[in-house]
Amino acid sequence: MRIGEMLRAAGPVFSFEFFPPKTEQQEQSLYRSIERLRELRPSFVSVTYGTGGSTREKTVDLVRRIKHEIGIEAMAHVTCVGVSRHEIDTVLERLRCYGIENVLALRGDPPRDQKEFVRPADGFGFASELVRFIRERGYLFSLGGACYPEGHIECRDLEQDLEHLKLKVEAGLDFVITQLFFDNADYFSFVERARARGIRVPIIAGIMPITNLAQIQRFTLMCGAKIPEPLKAKLEAVRGNEEAVRSIGIDHATRQCRELLDRGAPGIHFYTLNQSPATRAILERLRN
Repeated sequence: MRIGEMLRAAGPVFSFEFFPPKTEQQEQSLYRSIERLRELRPSFVSVTYGTGGSTREKTVDLVRRIKHEIGIEAMAHVTCVGVSRHEIDTVLERLRCYGIENVLALRGDPPRDQKEFVRPADGFGFASELVRFIRERGYLFSLGGACYPEGHIECRDLEQDLEHLKLKVEAGLDFVITQLFFDNADYFSFVERARARGIRVPIIAGIMPITNLAQIQRFTLMCGAKIPEPLKAKLEAVRGNEEAVRSIGIDHATRQCRELLDRGAPGIHFYTLNQSPATRAILERLRN
């Protein structure tokens, strides 16, 4: 089912994001995690898209298996990193042939060995170009994109960042998913500013439960999100106690989700880091 249609139906959507595993053991562990989440009836699962050819193949294969073998609707990420228009078109055609109906169209982050994003030869430099290409090629995917309540790490001017989002939406997006955030005020302020700018598509809230303090500090440094001082103080007070950090993280994310849904967010997208226990605990609380 197309995610755009899900968002027009009654009730919020709940989704989970995974990345392609690197080893066979990790792959089996991932499938077990997704199997365990199936009973929670997620609206869809998304799979990220790497910069290497083999990783991109895993993305395509993983969304195919999730949809047709596990029985959960799947969305494939597609990025502009290191690929030509022809290579992107080849991936899109494979997804179409496998019956995949949903794509998250992203510019993508530069590879670790590059400081800045480099436009590929005969490729794209902006997500808006990728979205327009997919629409012009006639693909019928429900297209999603990314948005940044606290601004993109490469564009801290919030108004300019909103203009970039508007270009993507006008190119043909059906919905957007936010970068992770920990202060709901950032989400609500962003939605208000987006609506004032004429951006009308659903804005799904992206939530990453904190389960490891060092890990989340690395993530926020990379993406430009901030941890509110009261939450940071709680986490610092139990640094080294993994169970206490996890408990605080789950409690905070649960409160975030409840307020977001109570105030009209159309859905929650969980960044799982290929682990299911925290997101499972949160979704079970939300549904009880």
